[in-house]
Amino acid sequence: MIKIEAVVRPERVNIVVEALVDAGCGGYHVSNVTGKGTQQGVEVFTGRGATTTTRAALPKTVITTVVTDDMRDAVVSAILGASKTGEDGQIGDGKIFISSVSEVIRVRTGERDDEAL
Repeated sequence: MIKIEAVVRPERVNIVVEALVDAGCGGYHVSNVTGKGTQQGVEVFTGRGATTTTRAALPKTVITTVVTDDMRDAVVSAILGASKTGEDGQIGDGKIFISSVSEVIRVRTGERDDEAL
């Protein structure tokens, strides 16, 4: 089993979630966060036509899911396709983190691993 965490633009969340469901993903969690990565802030227009870049943390959304190993490629592909801005993408479109999950236990029934997903 693997955990996939996707940091995406907040305005892309519904599209990403829809793509996850279409890919067969059974469940996910969505968290609104702020942070700073390669994007390094946003350009803000000030008075008289000047611009400045704010270095503040930007709003992002983290979508987390745990899936079986055989679903990895389908889920990653769905996230990539749904979270990319335009055809070539843009800085700030996000990142995907993939890590191993050693065990899953459903609290209600005690089911473990694949049965718990």
